[in-house]
Amino acid sequence: MRTFSIQHIDHVVLRVKDITRSLAFYTSVLGCEVKKRRDDLGMIHLSAGTSLIDLVDVNGSIGREGGEPAGKQRHNVDHVCLRVEPFDESAILSHLAEAGVFAEKAQQRYGADGTGWSIYFNDPDDNRIELKGPAI
Repeated sequence: MRTFSIQHIDHVVLRVKDITRSLAFYTSVLGCEVKKRRDDLGMIHLSAGTSLIDLVDVNGSIGREGGEPAGKQRHNVDHVCLRVEPFDESAILSHLAEAGVFAEKAQQRYGADGTGWSIYFNDPDDNRIELKGPAI
């Protein structure tokens, strides 16, 4: 029996140099709609079907934590979030630890279904992955 099963991609976070330009592109060109603004963090959550695309200003409070903006040696994607069920923190952490993966303790974070518990870890190529449970 599996510990959890992936339901869908919850959200993708993109680090952007010009959040106004990126917002115009994703809303005007791709038809996304603003679902939530977090000006205090320099983040805008956009609806993308049943998922979210989060734009993070590289000069905002969260963006500065990620280092330099994207370039030839740095990627734009901050992390990929996978919506999972069931979300049992201890079972997931145990499962990941058995696979030799260090994961952070669960925290409440906002995603496509609302605020819920999630866990961050890195894949073998150091891509940041988030496993997110249902909204609470």
